This record gives sequence, structure tokens and C-alpha cells, in this order.
Amino acid sequence: MRRRAAAISTFVCLGLLLTSCAGAGKTQDAPAETPTKTAQATPAPAPSVEEMTAQYASVRADTMTLEQKVASMFIVRAPGVDGAAWQAAVSSRGLGGLILMGENIPATQEELAALTGGVASEDGLAPLIAVDEEGGDVTRLPYDGFAGADTLAAEPESATLDAFTGRAALLHDAGISVNFGVVADVTADPTSFIFSRALGPDAASASPKVAAAVAGEKGRVFSTLKHFPGHGESTGDSHTSVPQIDVDLNGWRVRDAPPFEAGIDGGAELVMFGHLAYTPVDPQPASLSSTWHAVLRDELGFTGVTVTDDMGMLEATGLPEYANAGENAIRAVAAGNDLLLYVTPGDIDATISSVVGAVEAGRIDPAVIDDAVERDLELRRTLWLRQHPDVAF
Repeated sequence: MRRRAAAISTFVCLGLLLTSCAGAGKTQDAPAETPTKTAQATPAPAPSVEEMTAQYASVRADTMTLEQKVASMFIVRAPGVDGAAWQAAVSSRGLGGLILMGENIPATQEELAALTGGVASEDGLAPLIAVDEEGGDVTRLPYDGFAGADTLAAEPESATLDAFTGRAALLHDAGISVNFGVVADVTADPTSFIFSRALGPDAASASPKVAAAVAGEKGRVFSTLKHFPGHGESTGDSHTSVPQIDVDLNGWRVRDAPPFEAGIDGGAELVMFGHLAYTPVDPQPASLSSTWHAVLRDELGFTGVTVTDDMGMLEATGLPEYANAGENAIRAVAAGNDLLLYVTPGDIDATISSVVGAVEAGRIDPAVIDDAVERDLELRRTLWLRQHPDVAF
């Protein structure tokens, strides 16, 4: 709603400006024989592409049902290497897009490009095609020979820029539009599962490399910073647990926030929330925490799209409070996530219905859905415009 108001106010202001100038041609008290100059209306500046994209998203969202809005907030794993199944997975439910894992990657880049190219866009919107392509320990594409953090952490900032520039070109040419690939976590603890994936052991060394990674991807793929608010304070693995971190907000601001700030300042389009809890701030996982979403928005000034880490990881912890997929999704949306990620989708229709039911029951404010969907649609509209450079806005 905030974005809608901003976009609409732009056009209202333009109208008011023109109206205020319309009657400025006469001086009422001047003698009839005295010539007067006619005031010239100052041409209103044309709306920017960003303003028009926001307006497009607002209008488009107004045409959608609640079920369509909620479904568009889901990113699920693509099935196998069957292009028809990829298309069906998106179009049958109106999902926001797909994530590709190792089993979805064919032998050649050309084959992958053919698969992604077969996932048709809606009129004016493109589906998001995402992948975790960090390099090094997390490499989905076998033809990605660019360096990852396991080597970049010890190299100059320019090496990170070069690696992510090359990686982004590879992903772009393969038809991938979102890279969940910029790790902003920091740790100097070699026993941490994130150690070999971090771009530096501390904020001072990691921050410029995070910014360089985002710069390298700019204009080719959308960059994602992960795993907010930072995995480096714990040795626990969020794939099988909810790591508990005894660090307060002030400690986090010093040790963990700077790389995220650097990536946000560099223009990263997405931030991924981790399933980890800084217990002095909020005992809930950050992915389900409205407190941490407020910190990201209000303190770090992030205005882009937020996405959860794989929601199936919560169920995989075996903890009873995360056993219900529908309830997890409800909590994630209510906390402020714009996109929900599912590597193992399960019964995705039932999960979507759970969120819809929560809105109808008053558990989730409809404005939360509207804000999330408009941000998502802006991202997808921006992607569509990149894919159709010869089409007028």
C-alpha cells in the first residue's frame, strides 16, 4: 500500500502542477491596453521507469484475487529436467517462479537455456528462475568454473568482482534471473558450517567483497544477500536445527550487520532470511520474526524483496512447533516475507490455502499481502522489461 500511494501521488502531483499553472496568464488589475506576458507552464518531469513499474504493479495487483496474490508469493523447486513440467508448475497455480537444484541442471548450458526459455511469461510479467550459485562448496551448475568464497575470502576484492561478473553472465545466458548466491554471513570459526562459504572472517574484510559480488551481478541477475541476520555467530546448521545465538542487537550491529548493509547499499534486490534465532532480540527464527523484518526495513533501509530460506528446513528440524507446513507459511507471511521458498514443496496447494484462510480469518492483515505482492510484481515486471528491451513501457 505504501508503494501504491507513492506511485499514485506522483501522478496526482503532476496533475496539480499543471492545474496550478493553467490560470496564470492574466494580471487582473492591469489596464486592458497594457500588454501582459503569459506565464508558461513548466513541463512536468516524466515519471521514472521505477515509478511506472510501481504503478504497473499496483494496478496489476488490484486485478488479482486473494488466492492469486498468495500463490504468486511462492517459489518452488522445478521438477526434473522436463520443460513442460516446469511450465505447468508455474502456470497451473500462478506461482512466482521456480528454484533449480542440482537435479534440475542438464549437462550443457545450452540445454539449460532451452529449459528456462520454455517457461513462458505472463503478459507483462516474467516468472523468477532462481538458483543457489555461490561457487565453491555450493555450485549447482557444473560449468561454473568461477571462484567461490573458499578462495575469494583470501583474495583481493577485485577477485570477487571478477568471479561474480563471470558467474552472473553464465547465469544470465542460461536463463536464470535470481541468484541466491551472495553470502553476507561472517565467521572466523572454522568449525562453523558457513565458514567456507563466507567472503571474510569479519565484517571489515567481508563487507567490500559482498558489495563487489553485488556489483558483479548488477544488471544480469538479481542479487540475494543471505542468510539475514547472519549465520556466523553459531556453529549450528539450520538445515537440521534452529541455531540459538546469544547476541543482542548492539552486538549484531557491530559484527554481523555491516556486510548486509554493504550489499544493500550496493543495490541487492533481495534479502534471504535464515532459520536462526538471536534469542536476546527474538526467540523465534528470524524467518518468522516481524522484529527482524522491521530491523531490515527500518534500520538498514532495505526496500526490496524478502525471501525465506527453504521452508522445508523448519520441518526438518523435527521440532513440534514447526511440524505444520501451513502454520509455518502463515507465520512467515505475517512476519513480512514477500516470497516463500520451497525446495521440497509437499502439498503446495494446501499450504497456499492455509495462508488464504489466515487472511480471511483476520490472522494476516490483507495490507501485508498487498505490500508483498506489489514488491514481487515490481521485480517480475523489471525482469520482463529486461527480457523485452524493444518494447515500450
